[in-house]
Amino acid sequence: MSPPGTDAIFAFQQAAAHLLGPKGFLTDPLELQPVLSDWRGLYRGKACGLALPDSTAACAALIKLTAQYGIPVVPQGGNTGLSGAATPDERGDAVVINLRRMNRIRALDTANDTIMVEAGCILADIQAEASAADRLFPLSLTAEGSCQIGGNLSTNAGGLNVLKFGNARALTLGLEVVLPDGSMLDGLTTLHKDNTGYDLKQLFIGAEGTLGLITAAALKLFPAFTSRATALVALPALDMAPALLARCRAATADQLVSFELLPRFGLDLAHQHFNARNPLAHTADWSLLIEAATPAADFDVSLALERILGEALEDGQICDGLMAESEAQRTELWALREGIVNAQPREGAGIKHDIAVPVASVPAFVAEASATLKAAFPDVRLLCFGHLGDGNLHFNVLQPAGGDPTTFLAETGAINRLIHDLVMASRGSISAEHGIGQLRRGELQRLKSPIALQLMRQIKAAIDPEGRFNPGKVL
Repeated sequence: MSPPGTDAIFAFQQAAAHLLGPKGFLTDPLELQPVLSDWRGLYRGKACGLALPDSTAACAALIKLTAQYGIPVVPQGGNTGLSGAATPDERGDAVVINLRRMNRIRALDTANDTIMVEAGCILADIQAEASAADRLFPLSLTAEGSCQIGGNLSTNAGGLNVLKFGNARALTLGLEVVLPDGSMLDGLTTLHKDNTGYDLKQLFIGAEGTLGLITAAALKLFPAFTSRATALVALPALDMAPALLARCRAATADQLVSFELLPRFGLDLAHQHFNARNPLAHTADWSLLIEAATPAADFDVSLALERILGEALEDGQICDGLMAESEAQRTELWALREGIVNAQPREGAGIKHDIAVPVASVPAFVAEASATLKAAFPDVRLLCFGHLGDGNLHFNVLQPAGGDPTTFLAETGAINRLIHDLVMASRGSISAEHGIGQLRRGELQRLKSPIALQLMRQIKAAIDPEGRFNPGKVL
């Protein structure tokens, strides 16, 4: 892709402003500032404008303008991503497109258990709309109050309920997508079964905006929960976790929605920075936050979970535990999990890893990765937590206490290589839910199979031959 010249950029700006109006195309540097850096502050770029179309037709017309003038396109949702996928590069010739003005619920069908939404809808608003209809949209993550569903789909977001419901890919029935030439793929079906050739929507889910602009989606709904049970348990050893997971799933009729791994170090940080108190008397290296929920009025999920955890305690599979007896207590338990996430920036620089390994391999992987990393970098602090129920761990490395962050971050490549090589040896993934973006692009090229990379490049070339959509991301 040859960069557009100054004249082409100016002509595009004029045409885009005429198309979208004063509220739909912004070039004021102060208005552009919030969209030019990622949420973590790792990446910063420049742009020739911020486009805010308010309809699919406007999106299509805008994309045709970008094709006419050779303008790169950077789709951006709520800008809460963790891999730098929504940040423009330093050239300043790209247009950032945000669909926050496209935030309408187009349809909700309780008979079909589907909801059709525009890509700029905030995730929490979709959840609320479903709840008002006595339904559940189960995608749930920390940023749900500000992230947009288009971004969730573009990154194939995971979150807290993947164990039961799957990630964004599993929750999507159809998509409406504007392609790089401005044509529109109308795949906005609410059918639960459609076997008429390639499932094209899956090309765009998880593509991080490199193949097209998602403008609307048809999503699955589920019966609303009528009861929920939440427990915190301490483990004698991490080796106990996989068997306990299987036992809890069976005992709750597979109504387990969360099975979160919490390390002692993380709980200490949550208490230190947010006064989130671990209520268990037994101090263990590893704890689990377990939640089960059901829409069935005649199934006592709390009794089922309490019974199996009592048996696990007798069998020595756990060494302590408690059940939340109120919504307030449940909130306090989940505050421990959120405290681990939010305490990390207060501890200085961190190198984050969003990895996945088979559930049965989690204990061995954590032991080997921890020992190998500490042997190479004795003073770093390890913070491994996350969604053990689906094998997704956030194996994060924090700078030495009182150390120099710049010196620590200079070791990022070596630390990444060490951990990612062990992940691949376990037949795992270097990105379970955060995506590739800019952050993991080099590691993807190093570790993905050549055949897989070749196919990805061929798909990219077929759909976006000029390479204008989110350049520099993923590939």
